[in-house]
Amino acid sequence: MAGRKGRLASLEIGTNRPHPDLAIEVVVTSGGINKLEAYKRLQIAEVWFWEKCQLTVYALQAEGYAAISQSSVLPGLEMSFLLQGLDEPDHLTAVRQFRRAVTASVSGGGDS
Repeated sequence: MAGRKGRLASLEIGTNRPHPDLAIEVVVTSGGINKLEAYKRLQIAEVWFWEKCQLTVYALQAEGYAAISQSSVLPGLEMSFLLQGLDEPDHLTAVRQFRRAVTASVSGGGDS
């Protein structure tokens, strides 16, 4: 249980954190500033973009962001399960599905 509490604490929002671990952005326009460069300056470890019904995940590396297929911030989160929730027309069902997936990720459990 102590390990689980430690992982839960890392997901908490606090005022004395230097920067968030994860940024999620829904892209509704094109053009403008280079978002990844802006996030790099803020040292955000991972950035998710939802654009045109597609999720792209980027991880910050020494040379900049690289696209990845699995979150390193939430390594136990099945991305395919998350995408199913995004396609769910009922937002309450989608929220419940996402909560189950995050809880499984934090507790180190498998699929629920």
